Amino acid sequence: MRKQFDLPEGDLLYLESTGLAWETIIDGNQHWLLINDRPTHEAYSPAVATTAIHIVPGYPDSPLDMVWFHPGLVANNAKQIKALSNKQIDGREFQRWSRHRTSANAWRPGLDDLAGHLVLVDYWLEREVA
Repeated sequence: MRKQFDLPEGDLLYLESTGLAWETIIDGNQHWLLINDRPTHEAYSPAVATTAIHIVPGYPDSPLDMVWFHPGLVANNAKQIKALSNKQIDGREFQRWSRHRTSANAWRPGLDDLAGHLVLVDYWLEREVA
C-alpha cells in the first residue's frame, strides 16, 4: 500500500485499529486517504467499497469534508441518492457524496479527526435511506 504522505499519529492508530487496508496518495495536487473494502451499510450495494477522504491542506486544523466511494453506491430500496457527482481519483471513478458539517456540528480544531469524520460518514449513509 502506498504511503505518499503522512497522517497525524492519532489517525494512524485509528486506521490500524480497523484492520482495513489503506493508503495515502497524491493525485494531481490533492492528498487522498483511500480505505479499501470499508463496509458501507446494509441498505446499499455494494456492501464494501473503497472510501476516499480528501485530506485538505492544513488538516487536522482544517476540516475534512464529504466522502467518495468506489464503486459508487446504490440504495437497495431503489431510492435515489441525492447530491452525487463523479470524480476521477487514482485513475478510478469515485462517487462523491456532497455532505457537509453544519453549524450545529462544526469542525473543532484539536478535537475532531479522521475517526470522527468517518462516524459522520456512517451517519450520512444511514440518514440517506432512513
